[in-house]
Order: sequence, then structure tokens, then C-alpha cells
Amino acid sequence: MLKKLVAGTLVLLFAASRLMAQTPVHNQADLEKERAAIQKEIEDVKRTLDETHRNKRETLGQLALLQRRLKLRESAIRNINDQINMIEGDMNESWREIIKLRGELDTLRVQYAQSIVFAYKNRSNYDFLNFIFSATGFNDALHRIQYLKSYRAYREERAENIRRTQGLLQSKIDGLKVTRVAKEDAVKKQSKERELLEGEKKEKDAVVDKLQSQEKELKKEMVAKQRQDQKLAGAITAAIRRATEAARKDALKKSAAEKASAERTAATERAAAARPTRPADDEPATPASLNTVKSSSKSVFSSEEDMSLTGNFEKYRGRLPWPVSGTVSMAFGPHEYIKGIMHNNAGVTIDVQAGAAVKAVFEGEVQVIMNIGDVQAVMIRHGKYFTTYSNLSTVSVTKGQHVNTGQILGRVGDIAQLEFLLTNEKGTNLDPERWLKR
Repeated sequence: MLKKLVAGTLVLLFAASRLMAQTPVHNQADLEKERAAIQKEIEDVKRTLDETHRNKRETLGQLALLQRRLKLRESAIRNINDQINMIEGDMNESWREIIKLRGELDTLRVQYAQSIVFAYKNRSNYDFLNFIFSATGFNDALHRIQYLKSYRAYREERAENIRRTQGLLQSKIDGLKVTRVAKEDAVKKQSKERELLEGEKKEKDAVVDKLQSQEKELKKEMVAKQRQDQKLAGAITAAIRRATEAARKDALKKSAAEKASAERTAATERAAAARPTRPADDEPATPASLNTVKSSSKSVFSSEEDMSLTGNFEKYRGRLPWPVSGTVSMAFGPHEYIKGIMHNNAGVTIDVQAGAAVKAVFEGEVQVIMNIGDVQAVMIRHGKYFTTYSNLSTVSVTKGQHVNTGQILGRVGDIAQLEFLLTNEKGTNLDPERWLKR
């Protein structure tokens, strides 16, 4: 009976130790960090909207900001939903552990009670002495004494295990209470975000209604913007074509120089081979250049400097600094702002304060400075990639100048918007937000 009790308790002790050693993995902190970033972006959009409200006139840029805020608010609600789901998962896990611990505690108590009853029934000194003196020999008596000591230690350890399990159970119960409070707080935040979302939807609908009444004017404005975008796109295409031609000419010049050098080396070796030689040297000379000289086949933008800039630029994808501190009012790609008014943005439109400093997102060379109507644009080449900064009123760099990351290129004009574009060597526009820091 006693041995069975000891074996059962050892199994429970092992299970309890494994339970205590477990450290559940949570990413609640990551969700909170993500929520804080979303809230910060919502506040940035709100500040920009407050500035647009001073104009007392609804614009497509304002509508784009309202739509962006709605998307951010929905992201915040999804984030809170994820937190609630995680909290509920923790609560369910805590309940399972509490039920398990209660079962283990009941088992330990029953076993401890059985051991107490056993000790009570065999409590007389005569029984213990009789147990020892009934040994078959001296060694057997020593073993019986050791057995009695072990049994006493086992009972003490079992009592301590009961106290430890009770403490762990109470800790889980207290933790569950804290988790419940966290869930209630998250539900309140979710309810508040939903109320804000409904209010922002109404605000957006009101702006849409007003914009619908100004459809003709808006279409004219959109046509004007599209014309300016086309001019910018044409200038970028031409600049890339010129850069490609210049790189190809440089590659051809380098190839021709290498070929001429190889031919000179071959001619020198042939002349040396034509001169009389000693008998020991009667084998015909084979110029190494005849086997190794090949015309250069390097493609454009593949110089050592270009490859280094390209590799580093690609390595920092998703971590490039923003050219200005502001809010994206028009994202990359096609968007329908109101029914019948579409716009395919070649880059991102960032609302900023007029006169804001524009900085290079990466080191490179100023490819060209362009005049697009009443504003200026700066294009920088980063190996096989090009970044363009448009709507500048002043420019503080020159063509061909090497610029460093974060260097000021110029300042935004009165339009208070920066058009930022990212293009590859093939002239394909890329989504800048995928390359800039989140």
C-alpha cells in the first residue's frame, strides 16, 4: 500500500513540475505595439484633415485622407479583435490548468489522508520496534530503519507538494482575474473604435455628397493633375532613357579599350614569337590572348559602383526613410475616389506643410532636375533604381552631384504635397510604401 502511494505521488510531482516549467508564448506586446503605430498614423491623418478643413472646401485629397483614416480605423478594430481572441485563448488555457490543478490537488489530499490513516494505525512504538527487530539480520534492520526514514520524508514532501499546488492554483486564479479585466478593457476600446468608425463613415459620406455636386469641377482638376502626372512620367522616361544610353556608351567605350589593349598585347606576343629563338625554344608560342580575349558583354548599370548601389538599395527595402514627414493622401495605383472619378497614381502623394524640407531616401547621384509646369522635380539614380521628388519650389542640389541618405534636396511648394515616385531601370513604377519604413 505504502509503495503504491509513493509511486503515485512521484508521478504527480513530475506532472506538476512540468506544468510549472511551461512558459506560454504570447505576442500581446506585439499587438499593442502595432495598435500604437496605427493610432499614431490616425492622429497624423487627423492633423492633416484639420488643416484641409481650414480651406472650407472639400477636395479629392481630403476624401482620400478620410478613406485612409477609415482603413486605419478598421485595422485598429481588427487589432483589438486579435487581442480579444488572444485573451480569450489565455483564459481558456487558464481554466484548463485550473481544472487540472484542482484534480491533482484532490488526488494529493486523498493520498495524504490515506498515509495519515496508515500512520495512525501503526503509530505505536512497539509496532515500529517490532518491525525493526523482526529483521532477519543486522543489514536487514538497517534497511528497515532507512525505509522508515524515507517514508517520513515522503510524507513531508507530499505535504509540501500540496502547499505548492495550492499556491500555483491560487496564482492561476488571480491571473485569470487580471485577464478578465484586460478583456473588459479591450472590449471597451473596441466599442469606442466602432463608434468612431461610424462617425467617420458619416463624415466621409457627407464629403462624398458634396464632391458629387462638384463633379464637373473635380473632373477638371483631375484632368489637370493627370496632365501634370503625364508630363512627369514623360520626363522620367526620357531621363531613364538618357541614363541608359550613357551607361551603354560607357560600357562600349570600356569594351573597346579592353579590346584594343588585348590586341596590342597579342601583337607584342606575335612579334616576340617571330624573332629567332634558341633550339631549346623551338615550340611555337601561343599567345594567351588569342584564347582569352572576348568582347565585353556587360549590360547597362552593371558597373561595380552601380551593382553596389543596387544591392544596398534592395537590401534596405521596407527600411528606407521617408522623404518628408507627412501623411499619404493618395496611395500608389488606381483608385476611385467618387463614382466616375478615377486616378492611377504613379507614386504616393504625401501631404505636408508648404516649405517642408525634402530629403533623399538613399545615397545616389542626381540624374536630372526637371521643370514640371510651375514646380520642379529632382531625380536621383541609385544603381538600377530611380527616385523622383516632385512639386518642389526650390532645389538645393545640382545635376551629377552625389547625395547622401537624408540630404536635403529642396523644399515643397505652396501646393503642400510631395509626389514621390520609385522607378526601376525598365521604367516600371513601383509602390514606394513597400520600400519605405512602415
